[in-house]
Amino acid sequence: MQTNFKPQQLKNPRIAEIDKILRRCVHCGFCTATCPTYVLLGDERDSPRGRIYLMKEMFEQDRPAGPDVQRHVDRCLSCLSCMTTCPSGVDYMHLVDYTRAHIEETGSRSVRQRMARTLLAAVLPYPDRLRLALRAARFGRPLIGLLRRLGLKELVAMLELAPTGLLRSADFTGPGTAATKAERRRRVILLAGCAQQVLRPEINDATIRLLARRGVDVEVAPGAGCCGALVHHMGKEAEAIAFAKRNIDAWTRLLDKGDRIDALLINASGCGTTVKDYGHMLARDRQYAEKAARFAGMARDVTEFLASYDMGPPKRWSSLRVAYHSACSMQHGQRIVDEPRKLLRNAGFTVLEVPEGHLCCGSAGTYNILQPEIAADLRERKVANIRSIRPDVVVAGNIGCITQLAGGLDIPVAHTVELLDWAYGGPMPRGLERFADHVQDVPEGKPLIAVT
Repeated sequence: MQTNFKPQQLKNPRIAEIDKILRRCVHCGFCTATCPTYVLLGDERDSPRGRIYLMKEMFEQDRPAGPDVQRHVDRCLSCLSCMTTCPSGVDYMHLVDYTRAHIEETGSRSVRQRMARTLLAAVLPYPDRLRLALRAARFGRPLIGLLRRLGLKELVAMLELAPTGLLRSADFTGPGTAATKAERRRRVILLAGCAQQVLRPEINDATIRLLARRGVDVEVAPGAGCCGALVHHMGKEAEAIAFAKRNIDAWTRLLDKGDRIDALLINASGCGTTVKDYGHMLARDRQYAEKAARFAGMARDVTEFLASYDMGPPKRWSSLRVAYHSACSMQHGQRIVDEPRKLLRNAGFTVLEVPEGHLCCGSAGTYNILQPEIAADLRERKVANIRSIRPDVVVAGNIGCITQLAGGLDIPVAHTVELLDWAYGGPMPRGLERFADHVQDVPEGKPLIAVT
């Protein structure tokens, strides 16, 4: 693609990078076939190619973000399916990230939109605040009809997504060490996350138990928290960088103790995509660039890490038919495709492929709150594809997808590690009680971990 930036503009390192990204686009349009919003809406401006034209014009003319750019970029899920498809290697992820930051800095939003974004940024990344908000949501749910009539669609989406049951607590929340009782083979840091530890704390527990059986000590660093993805995708760049620096500082303190750390593990693929990008996010920060690149290189999805192990035979065999939903941040963001499927098959499950598996379910961080209509259409499409293969259970490697799909399905939805943990001796995942007679269990042994 030909660009027309002025020499003075290209002295700005960010504009120079944007120019480099734009020049890789050859207008081929392959991205349109795999873009969820274009597939749904059929509007060229809601395709990666169309958005690239809008972004190019805005940056070249060095102007504030107008309503047209804002509308169509807001509709982008950042699913990155276009990057998997693109034959030219266009770095759409960073291009749209820069655009969102520009929109946040120069664009104009309605009072309702600003309030919704501020509320999400102030609540979702903080587990204690989120827990309080979810408890308060029970009292707001009867008002959904009124709120919908008032046009407060973002608030309606928040209430509809909030779980209706009692919130559970984790066996181990950290900070501290979950030490294996087996012979120690490795030591890892686990990003405990933010929303996940409130919405489904069993995921971290299952991860720790599964690792403990393989002789892995798990460290949860004091001071670590949200990876920054939730605010980063809303264009709140400074806040995202602050979260990243806080995590890097916390993990550095662990490394400074001198104990060997083999990997930085993440069990929410949306977080994994962001942490693996810390090196890029902080590349121009002299104080953090080297440390950020180091931790980005250490980051592994939990299934990526477990795939390097001989897990041995499972302790429970079942005939469950498992629909594996590959989160966009897993298959497109991190290019992890085979590892989760192989782990599930080796654990004895029948893994089913979901038709149109490359298309997003509509979760995409806060997208299902800020763009609820499109998100609902995408969920309906994904649910129909899942039902067509008649699975017993759906598994995914991202808490956002799990929450999104659970709201549209009448079959259980679990995290990949929950199913693996169950197969290798852990407790039955939530929602699978009706399958208790379909598996051969083993007596419980001694505790696998000691928390310090």
